[in-house]
Amino acid sequence: MIQAKEALLGALRAAVQQLAPGTPYTAAFESPKQASHGDFAVTAAMQLSRALKRNPRELAGDLVKALQAQPAVQQWVAALEIAGPGFINLRLSVAAKQAVVAEVLAAGSHFGQRPPNGKKLMCEFVSANPTGPLHVGHGRQGALGDSICKLFESQGWAVTREFYYNDAGVQIATLARSTQARIQGLKPGDADWPTEAYNGDYIADIAADFLAGKTVHADDRAFTASGNPADLDSIRQFAVAYLRHEQDLDLQAFGVQFQNYFLESSLYADGKVDDAVARLGAAGKTFEADGALWLRSTDYGDDKDRVMRKSDGSYTYFVPDVAYHINKWQRGFDKVINVQGTDHHGTIARVRAGLQAAGVGIPQGWPDYVLNKMVTVMKGGAEVKISKRSGGYVTLRDLIDWTSRDAVRFFLISRKADTEFVFDVDLALQANDENPVFYVQYAHARICSVLAQFSARTGLATDAATLQAADLSLLAAPTETTLMLKLAAYPDMLSSAAADFAPHDVAFYLRDLAAAFHSWYGAERFLIDDAPLAAARMALLAATRQVLRNALAMMGVSAPDAMVREPLVQADTVSEAEPGSAAPATLHGEIIG
Repeated sequence: MIQAKEALLGALRAAVQQLAPGTPYTAAFESPKQASHGDFAVTAAMQLSRALKRNPRELAGDLVKALQAQPAVQQWVAALEIAGPGFINLRLSVAAKQAVVAEVLAAGSHFGQRPPNGKKLMCEFVSANPTGPLHVGHGRQGALGDSICKLFESQGWAVTREFYYNDAGVQIATLARSTQARIQGLKPGDADWPTEAYNGDYIADIAADFLAGKTVHADDRAFTASGNPADLDSIRQFAVAYLRHEQDLDLQAFGVQFQNYFLESSLYADGKVDDAVARLGAAGKTFEADGALWLRSTDYGDDKDRVMRKSDGSYTYFVPDVAYHINKWQRGFDKVINVQGTDHHGTIARVRAGLQAAGVGIPQGWPDYVLNKMVTVMKGGAEVKISKRSGGYVTLRDLIDWTSRDAVRFFLISRKADTEFVFDVDLALQANDENPVFYVQYAHARICSVLAQFSARTGLATDAATLQAADLSLLAAPTETTLMLKLAAYPDMLSSAAADFAPHDVAFYLRDLAAAFHSWYGAERFLIDDAPLAAARMALLAATRQVLRNALAMMGVSAPDAMVREPLVQADTVSEAEPGSAAPATLHGEIIG
């Protein structure tokens, strides 16, 4: 069907040029508002009617005639119908819909992916200062950022994942003093405990390992403790390395890897902040007032000018951000995406203003931002707010330990980034259809089970190469047609999700695909005596399994071959049997695998 669609788009372009030679037009299909209207909608007649000074419905009639003369239309289209003011509804032939099965089996894990486009993208996400364990908000950023990267990789981009953090600011100084206080035998609540301090149990762990003179290794640094309670600089460096290592463990547990780590301190050490300020001054975009240095950010749409350097000589936090993004641009990235919390909303206008004012060639609207709201965690019907590990918030590791990596990643991607999200731990643990990640993974496990039973029963292989020889024209049941159309929608869904920075679209697609499969599973039988039909259904099963795997991989979620589902009926009744089998899978819940 993918090949058929491309051929039909070419036919549409040719038909338009036949009616209106030289007219600029980008061929595209839209989805009809109602499935009963057809498979694709063509709006070309309405788009071109004004330029051609013609009635759109009459133009649609001529366009239909031109399309009907195209070989691709004759091969792949069952009907062309004019509707409303000039819509053309296109109904694909059954063969066009069936073709997607062979296309999926041939492409395998590459189905839906585009070839390299020569463009570079950098996505910065998580970017947590090493002052404590990663919290659930960092987890949402990790899931969003990593999935956005996977989406762009599927569209041919060369992607770099970057983690940016501060290793020498006020928060790091607070971390060092907190650790030193623990080393000195103090604890939260003691009279001499610092007013500004980190109170989690992890501080005591850092203190103990520092006194023991241990060496810690993180992805971007390693450090050996001096063991001297008075050596505050050693304490600081050890604590940073220790927590970077802890963050690495969190990220490994979450299945996230970064290609690069960038230190805020390097922007000062390498003179990048001073260079950015000098560029802005040379461009005439700064001014002095009230003992401070200001940026004329209102010249670029900001609601007011912004302080760059305060009267005490220190820079405000958006200045190193400007320097950092100039560095990103100089590293040759065509697109940069920042995945951050909604508390960064106020910095967008001033950072973009600073980048425009710097005059280094950065286009307007660069970089892109994806802002996410925090997550509320519910467990046992009550909100969870405090973790002993962190001393004040639910950590990412807590959430993974309570549920699973798959559940955390799927749930945190399942809603738009800028919407509130409640993570229900109890729901994530349910092994039934109410749990969306289980519902999707269970579809995959079900398919694996049926394919294995088919091979055991017939002795026939179910690999892609073998199944491509099946007679796909036998796949004529309504539920099969619906499922094949859903498979065919996968490539366009990926492209749209990448363009919109919307990995939640993948979660929505997966639920729809799983629903289409489960409906087919409930309506038809698979382990049947009609060998050609059984082989065709095995091919569709294998194609569906492949697309489920591909889409789950976009979310960083596994595709298990075996699962156990909680019973959907009373425990003393028999659950559903596997297709074609005479006996139930189990009395108290369906076992797949």
